[in-house]
Amino acid sequence: MNIALPIITLVVGLIGGFFIGVYYLRRQMTTMQNDPEMLQKVAKQMGYNLNGKQMQRAQQMMKNSNQPGRAPAAGKRQGRKGK
Repeated sequence: MNIALPIITLVVGLIGGFFIGVYYLRRQMTTMQNDPEMLQKVAKQMGYNLNGKQMQRAQQMMKNSNQPGRAPAAGKRQGRKGK
C-alpha cells in the first residue's frame, strides 16, 4: 500500500494534467485565431515575419483545423518518395 498509492496518484495527476493542458491549448488556439496581433507575436517568437496574405492563410488554416468532423488535407507538400 505504501508503494501503490504514490504510483496511482502520479498516474491520475499525469492524466489530469494532460487533459487540462489540451483544454488550455485549444482555448489559446481559438483566441489566437480571432486575434491577428497575438498570431503575429507568436510567429515572431518562432522567427517568422508574416505579411498580410500569410496572416490570412494562417488564420484560415487554424479556423479549418478547429472545425469538428473535418479531416486535415492529406498529401499536400510531401516530398518525393522512393528516389
